[in-house]
Amino acid sequence: MGRGPGRKGERTVPNYRLTLCYDGTRWKGWQKQGNTEQTIQGKLEALLSRLLDQPVEVAGSGRTDAGTHAKMQVVSFRAKTQKTTEEILAGLRRYLPADIGAIRLERAEPRFHARLSCTGKTYVYRIWNSDLPNVFERNYLYHLHEPLDLAAMVQAAEDLCGTHDYRAFCSLKKFKKSTVRRVESITIQALGPELRFTLSGDGFLYHMVRILVGTLLEVGRGHLRPEDMADILASQDRRRAGETVPACGLCLEEVRY
Repeated sequence: MGRGPGRKGERTVPNYRLTLCYDGTRWKGWQKQGNTEQTIQGKLEALLSRLLDQPVEVAGSGRTDAGTHAKMQVVSFRAKTQKTTEEILAGLRRYLPADIGAIRLERAEPRFHARLSCTGKTYVYRIWNSDLPNVFERNYLYHLHEPLDLAAMVQAAEDLCGTHDYRAFCSLKKFKKSTVRRVESITIQALGPELRFTLSGDGFLYHMVRILVGTLLEVGRGHLRPEDMADILASQDRRRAGETVPACGLCLEEVRY
C-alpha cells in the first residue's frame, strides 16, 4: 500500500477512508470551488461537517471533471468523534443526494492519504457509435455517427502505452510538476454499437484520458496513423494530439493502493 506523508500533529486525529460512487452529470466536478456549491467535494465536506459537528476537509484520489462519473472514488478525512463508522456511513447514506452513493467507510492507518497513497487508477470511456441515439444512456456515452477503424485504433493504443512524457496529452499550458506517467494498458472493446476504452496507469494528467481517447478517434477516422503516436509523444505539443472528448463518457472505474 502506498502512503502519504501526513503532518505529525494530524496523525493523532483519527483517519478515515471513504469509498464513493457518483453520477457526475449535474455536478461541476469533484474539486470544491468558491463560486458554486455544485461540487462533490463541497457537498461531502458540508455534510460531514454537519454530521460530525466540526469542520471536515476531505481529499479525493483525483479531481474528476464536471460531468465525469465515478464507480469508485476514494476519499480520506480526519475527525475526532464518538460516532462509529457505521453511524457515520448511515448518516451519509441518509442525507447524500441520490446521485452520490457512500459505498464503504473504514478507519485508515494514520499515514493514508487518498491521493498521495494512490498507486494506480483505471478509467473507462464509452462511445455509442451508431446513427440511432441511445436515449436512456445519453449522459454516460459520447455519441458518434461516423465509421471508425477499430483495428487501427487498437494498434495505435499499443504505442501509447508505457512510460512516457505525456505533455502532448494534457490541457495545462504551464507545468510545475513532471508530466511523465506510466500507462499500463489501453484496451478497446466493441460491444455491439458501443466502443469501450479502458485505460489503466499509475496516474493521469489533466484531461489526459479524454485526449488519449480523442487521439485514438482521429486514428479511427483516418486523420492520424498508428505510427504517428510516437511522434506526437516526442513532440510534447498539445496541438498534435486529438480533441478532448466530452466528459459524459468518462468514468473513474477503480483506484488502487
